Amino acid sequence: MNRPDNQKGNVKAKIVHEFVEYWINVAYLTLMFATFTQYRRLILAAHDIAYTNYWFAVIEALILAKVIMIGDVLRLGRGLEQKPLIYPTLYKTAIFTLFVGIFTVLEHVIKSLWKGVALTGDIAAFLGKGPDEFLANAMVVFVAFIPFFGVKELGRVLGEDKIRTLFFRRRTEP
Repeated sequence: MNRPDNQKGNVKAKIVHEFVEYWINVAYLTLMFATFTQYRRLILAAHDIAYTNYWFAVIEALILAKVIMIGDVLRLGRGLEQKPLIYPTLYKTAIFTLFVGIFTVLEHVIKSLWKGVALTGDIAAFLGKGPDEFLANAMVVFVAFIPFFGVKELGRVLGEDKIRTLFFRRRTEP
């Protein structure tokens, strides 16, 4: 195979890999956020409050999966990769939770600019929900990210193929 064909193959393989990784991230995050959405619905139903914001989990997962991939490109959370896996897992979890928080604020700024609303008005409405809701959302993201980055770190150390084999292939009896 000559060099341009090899480069085309590498680009195609990279695109396929990124596409598959994105949708795996979306599937995991959707499952996690749907679980918390259902939990919120059940808690509110106990107080006779209807909650029908089901699409939030899917939309948030689609956005956050891309935010995570952008953070990977920016090499966020690197630096503790030679330590035992608990350190880079928790470090990446914390860094990416902060990154998502920053992105959420940026998202509200862009939304206010798009709507033509005064920037301070939209930020005030966002912060007006109270620190409890902001903290609760950050905790949900943090808890969702722990196993997410734990498996990613295992894949980094053992290799993605080994992780796929362990999780998705039938093993022979010893």
